[in-house]
Amino acid sequence: MHTKKLVTAVSAAIATMTAMTLAGCGHHHHGDHGEPNQAPSYLRDISVATYDGVSDDLLTGGLGASGLTAAAPAPGYADPLNPTPAELRRNAIYFNYRAIADVNPTAGYGRLYGPNVDINGVPTTGEGKIPGTEYIAYADDGSGKQNVTVMVQIPDSFDVANPCIITGASSGSRGVYGAIATSGEWGLKHKCAVAYTDKGTGTGLYTFDDDSVNLRNGVRAPRATAGKNANFMPNVSDAERAAFAAAYPGRIAFKHAHSQQNPEKDWGTHVLQSVEFALYALNDKFGEMSKDGKGRRVRFTPRNTITIGSSISNGGAAALLAAEQDRKGLITGVAVSEPQIQPRDASSYVVRQNGVPVTGQGKLLIDYSTYAALYQPCIAATAATAGRCTALAAKGLLTGTDLAAQQLDARARLRAYGWLAESDPLQATYAPINVLVAVTYTFAYGRFAPTDKVCGFTFAPVDAAGMPTSFTPAQRASSFATQNGIIGTPIYEDSVGGARAYAVGISPSSNLADQSLDGFLCLRALATGIDPVTGNKLSGNLAEQSARVRQGAAEVVANGKLNGKPALIVHGRSDTLMVVNFTSRAYLGLNAVAEGAASRLRYIEVTNGNHFDVLTSVLPQYVIPLNVYLFRALDAMMAHLRNNAALPPSQVVRTTTRPDNTVPLTEANLPPFVAAPAPANRIAVSGTTVDVPQ
Repeated sequence: MHTKKLVTAVSAAIATMTAMTLAGCGHHHHGDHGEPNQAPSYLRDISVATYDGVSDDLLTGGLGASGLTAAAPAPGYADPLNPTPAELRRNAIYFNYRAIADVNPTAGYGRLYGPNVDINGVPTTGEGKIPGTEYIAYADDGSGKQNVTVMVQIPDSFDVANPCIITGASSGSRGVYGAIATSGEWGLKHKCAVAYTDKGTGTGLYTFDDDSVNLRNGVRAPRATAGKNANFMPNVSDAERAAFAAAYPGRIAFKHAHSQQNPEKDWGTHVLQSVEFALYALNDKFGEMSKDGKGRRVRFTPRNTITIGSSISNGGAAALLAAEQDRKGLITGVAVSEPQIQPRDASSYVVRQNGVPVTGQGKLLIDYSTYAALYQPCIAATAATAGRCTALAAKGLLTGTDLAAQQLDARARLRAYGWLAESDPLQATYAPINVLVAVTYTFAYGRFAPTDKVCGFTFAPVDAAGMPTSFTPAQRASSFATQNGIIGTPIYEDSVGGARAYAVGISPSSNLADQSLDGFLCLRALATGIDPVTGNKLSGNLAEQSARVRQGAAEVVANGKLNGKPALIVHGRSDTLMVVNFTSRAYLGLNAVAEGAASRLRYIEVTNGNHFDVLTSVLPQYVIPLNVYLFRALDAMMAHLRNNAALPPSQVVRTTTRPDNTVPLTEANLPPFVAAPAPANRIAVSGTTVDVPQ
């Protein structure tokens, strides 16, 4: 009896001392015990702003939940030709939030997700504005050519006793506010700092005709005046610029496609840099002043701060790559959705569905996007725009004697290449998206200049007839806020009759309005090194360009080794852009090869989840909002890291869609992960074989 009391007393004393020690280490109550807080050397031009949560805030730009709804107009500008940085920021938040989340109430906005929904998923009557501090900087090597925008948002509610950071690399090619509706919203609501980065792809519109650029805050400036402060400028001389502008009026360049740096190869680094910036910002805000009053001391470190790598799509891939590359213990765990992850190989593992090996596992983005860009436009065609199908059939790349038969064959070819049957209803919708991906990433991977006109393509705005035009002064002025990072329309310069938008381009080889098929066959050839019509290897200039593209693609692949970090990947089975066979299923297999039994990766596949939540109201009979599951994954990961709660096992979650968009989505449509999935829903990894149920 007395022994038990003694043991209990000693245990309690040890626990108390341990807690005190950890508290002292975590909070550095004696400031001089910590190292001086210093900004990483790669950061420059750090700016700090505070938002009161009334007139402006971190999450909604002062608009509140009601100001982001489908019915709410854009905030606009007092002077559209000269918008202020504050106006551009507010509009950037407005457009980025609404581009990622479906803001229609029947889709769940304001009820299942949204600024006014609390961390327990309960709608409140408030606007969900979050006061706090925003740090922004450039991460650069000193040349001014990288100028990756990094941002840290610290809510006033930041919990210094339980410090946490959530990463928010932008999805797609978006600017630094691109993850505001995804990991940004979750992190801010959960009293965490959010570490954002535009990954070196963010909105950086350059217009040749007036030689102007975006500054980091979105304001336009002449290239010569901006200098190293430009978000992006192409590597062209004044003479080259003038000549190109004269020959190709209205053409533009943008950072992701035309920086000639293949930014994707550094996405993991950019996320890690954003975390280091977040730690600096937290210590700048909360660290105690040194005795000499000259600076702050380090209070928060990777050892006492939970950091979850998160985001969606390209941003989700960036978080996974950061976890792979992390050598400083910056990332504690990962929770991502629909990552555009590219496994370094496709043969060291096997992915099976319903016991049958899938086709196309682990394909690279440049491979499957250029393939989709051939066939999806045919599926989207009408009788009036059947030229793509007709031209493909004439070249032996499609069978069928009429449009309907040719479209059936196009769908069959995509399925045979690795798309799932669940993508069939969405193929037409995704056609213009894969076109943008194919052109943009060919330029990016090959490090081509905008003046190279690879495969005959440039970029420009177009008029109603598809003819190249120019951005108006007001459009240029607001471009930072309104553009998604891939700017303008691909122009097919080699079209019969002269340059025009790809969708109305006439191929020289067919003399048909085939949506510029010759140009897309060229892109396909560069992706594979093979002429898709003849089957012959490329030669000459095309072979050289293809080598550049494939080398760039090889630089961005993932190795699957998460260094023992716990990770949750959520992906929609109906994703028609980042197809699960090519991405998340394959990454699960690659991780099994890399980490084996030590792996802590879990994979959740959600039926009726596609790549774009904004389609929830457009295609309600096929689509549910996947963002709900990202938030649940973040909930699960934080519970695991803070409280050692078990992660959900890998599983398929089966959702229910709606007959139309007048029927409100409810929790019943979106069942949660479960701790013990039924055998028919369990995703199993055995050795290096991944088994996904039907």
